[in-house]
Amino acid sequence: MGIAVVGGSLAGLFTATLLAQDGHDVTVYERSLHGLGGRGAGFLGKRETFAILRASGCEHVARVGVISRERIVFGDAGTPLVQPMPPQMQISWDAVYRVFRERKADGTYLPGKKVEHLREDTNRVVLRFEDGNEAMADLVIGADGIASVVRAVVDGPSASNSYAGYVGWRGLLSESALPGFAREELLDRFAYFRMPYSHIIGFLVPGAGGETGTGRRRYNWVWYRPAAGPATRDGVLTDSQGRIHRYSLPPGTVSERARERLVDDARRLLPRSFAAAVEETARPFEQGIFDYETEWMVSQRIALVGDAAFVVRPHTGMGIAKAAADAIALPKHMSSVPLETALRNYAQERIQAGKAVAASGRELGARLMSPS
Repeated sequence: MGIAVVGGSLAGLFTATLLAQDGHDVTVYERSLHGLGGRGAGFLGKRETFAILRASGCEHVARVGVISRERIVFGDAGTPLVQPMPPQMQISWDAVYRVFRERKADGTYLPGKKVEHLREDTNRVVLRFEDGNEAMADLVIGADGIASVVRAVVDGPSASNSYAGYVGWRGLLSESALPGFAREELLDRFAYFRMPYSHIIGFLVPGAGGETGTGRRRYNWVWYRPAAGPATRDGVLTDSQGRIHRYSLPPGTVSERARERLVDDARRLLPRSFAAAVEETARPFEQGIFDYETEWMVSQRIALVGDAAFVVRPHTGMGIAKAAADAIALPKHMSSVPLETALRNYAQERIQAGKAVAASGRELGARLMSPS
């Protein structure tokens, strides 16, 4: 079967890899011209994550991670509380992306191919690209994330994301850039601080090349801050050139003025160690927090995976795991029944799971962004 995967990030690569292993002719179309390497930091290792690595023969990538065994919780005053926690692995996004990307044969991963429109016929789907060219496929996988074009064909007018009223400022820096007092408190621990309507977390992730040795790792932090209303959201998602971004500001696009305000707020509001991490981050980036739940997940010859189907809040730590579970479920259902039945069975399984994760994310967001 000829399959087109729209979106070449992890959700698309996971799905393409397993479908190709089953003998399908799979081509990945990625809108970014230069690929996605170097854009990720780290993510939490979950059961579904390890399952996709095993299923694709990439289990060795799970060793490219940093393990936390302690949690440090900062209070409003006094000594922070250090607690033991079950071992938690933070895996390198870059390392996982690189391994899966390298497994795609020449000509089966095409960057710079932005899909503008899809037309679903009885026996095929026609994809039209920004450059005017077209391609045909027996099945299309929508793995094109929060800004999904494919989703609109499946869900129609209801296919818009809902803004949650806050953003996540993010930073990634070499652990050696942290001052000594911050390294002593933060490294090898999962760190957390909460204040009214806001909270910040931080943890170690591998280096850009997957390095896990002391001194070669990176510190990853995320500071969730309110930005209610479209005008406020657009203001914080405006880059250094004055352009408003719909969903996020990538590294290198935040204005120096916005960065200075962020550092000033960190010094005023955060514990000293977290404030130091924010201050030492030369290129912070920003993510708007949105919700989306698919109504159908599939049509006659289209299936959605990952954030194209369900945009869940990052507090769950389940974004990559959810995409991995989608990628495992689809080939499983396609292995022995007609396509129409397979897609229907896939949707029945994954819609229920997606709604559960989305509900958990909204509940966590409401609690963590509350005034208490």
